[in-house]
Amino acid sequence: MNDNIILGVNQYGKAEVRVVKVTRDSARHEIDDLNVTSQLRGDFRAVHEEGDNAHCLPTDTQKNTVYAFARDGIRSPEEFLLRLGRHFTGNYEVVSGGHWSAEQYQWQRIAVNGTGHDHAFVRSGQETRTACVTLDGDQTWVVAGLTDLVVMKSTGSEFHGFMEDRYTTLKGATDRILATAVTARWRYNRLDIDFNEVYGEVKRLLLETFANTHSLALQQTLYAMGKRVLEAHPEIDELKFSMPNKHHFTVDLSPFGLDNPNEVFFAADRPYGLIEASVLREQSAPAGKAWENVTGFC
Repeated sequence: MNDNIILGVNQYGKAEVRVVKVTRDSARHEIDDLNVTSQLRGDFRAVHEEGDNAHCLPTDTQKNTVYAFARDGIRSPEEFLLRLGRHFTGNYEVVSGGHWSAEQYQWQRIAVNGTGHDHAFVRSGQETRTACVTLDGDQTWVVAGLTDLVVMKSTGSEFHGFMEDRYTTLKGATDRILATAVTARWRYNRLDIDFNEVYGEVKRLLLETFANTHSLALQQTLYAMGKRVLEAHPEIDELKFSMPNKHHFTVDLSPFGLDNPNEVFFAADRPYGLIEASVLREQSAPAGKAWENVTGFC
């Protein structure tokens, strides 16, 4: 028996730092609302094994750095995380790398007499934008994405011709509701891009492809969405999706003497099908550590 016990891979930091930045350089204000997590990697053996904190940058300091950096503006979550990562790896010799992630919450202006108000906003609930930055030595990876983008098609979806065995009760469908909550992440192969512009374009393509694809399975729709983005954006090498199938079952109205021509449904919340897949370029750059801290994907 080998009694040698050593410290394995480790990281530490401050999780879920909520920061709201209001830009007041004119009468028409702008809002950036982020939930930021900072995690450092490096030579932290002594603090784990001996309780020696000489090379431990407090998590509270990481939190304060988030707020201090927000003073200079957010611009995009990807840019903000890159600034944080470069600060910590560039100013502390003991820090060799780390992982920085953020959720961005969307706000839209309240319309007053048909015009967006200068400084009154309502939370937009369509989706949450996400970003992850990983630094390791001289390498940097950026993964952008979104979650909880809930979409539905009332027709244009089928599911039939599947395998059957003694436990199969599902009947094939040639006209069904297709609904899902899209979580998508995409890996960039370069950093010199307008992250805000690309995010908007990727979201548009995902929505358009979902709408325009006559679906024979949610898997087919997922692949079509990823393929469309990669065809349009050479700066992206890979997308990963997690898409639950939000089932809608036709309600039997016959006990009430009523028909149901595929119009009244029961929306079931569980159990649900869960479809997950990656769509990538065959000759894409190595992913390295890009996905190491992005959980919930195959």
